[in-house]
Amino acid sequence: MALTMTATEEAQAQKLGPLGCHLHHSISLVLKLLLFMLFAGILVAILAKVSTVPSRQEYEQDQSKQKQTSQELTQLKDRMNNLCRPCSWEWKFFQGNCYFLSKSQRNWHDSVTACKEEGAQLVIVESAEEQSFLQQISKSKGRTWIGLSDLNKEGVWHWVDGSPLSNSFKKYWNPGEPNSSGEEDCAEYKGDGWNDSICSHKKFWICKRSANSCPRE
Repeated sequence: MALTMTATEEAQAQKLGPLGCHLHHSISLVLKLLLFMLFAGILVAILAKVSTVPSRQEYEQDQSKQKQTSQELTQLKDRMNNLCRPCSWEWKFFQGNCYFLSKSQRNWHDSVTACKEEGAQLVIVESAEEQSFLQQISKSKGRTWIGLSDLNKEGVWHWVDGSPLSNSFKKYWNPGEPNSSGEEDCAEYKGDGWNDSICSHKKFWICKRSANSCPRE
C-alpha cells in the first residue's frame, strides 16, 4: 500500500528541508506498520475461530465417548446395587447384627409392629458390648424404645421374644428404676441407662435383625 505526497506536502517538505522529508517518511512507515498489524490481528482472530469449530469426525467421536461413559456408569451402578451388603442402607452393622434407629416416633406397641414389618424385632440386648453400642447410638436421638416390658405381669420383665430379663442385665436400669410409676410397663433408653415408661407415649425405637451372610469371592 503506497502513500504519495501531495503538492502541498512536497512544498512543506521543501520548506522543512531534509528533516521534514525524514519525518514524513517515518510517519508513513508507522502508518503502514499499524495497518499491517491490524490486518494480521484480524486474520489471526478468523483462523482461531475456524480452528475451534469441530469437524464432523471429531463431533462423532465425542458423542461416542459420551455414550460409552454413560454405559459404563450404568453398569457400575448395577454392580453397586448387586453388591452383597451385611445390612440395608440406613441400618448399622455391629457384631453380626443390623440395627435401625427410627427417624419418627411411635408408641411402644406400634414400634414393635414397625420392626416386624421390616423382618426385625424391637431390639433385644444380649451382651454388655451390644448394650454399650445401643446406649451410645440412642443418645443421638434421645429417649428410645427397646423390646422389653412387664405387660404380662407387673414387675416381671420379658423381652419381645418371650425370654425373661436376666439378673446380669438389671444393672442397666437407671438408679431408682424401674419404679412402675403410673403404669410404666415398657422400657426405653434414657440418658445412661434404661427407664420404664408409659407404653402409649411416642418415642424413637430401635429394630434389630441378623446381618446378611455374604459369600466370599
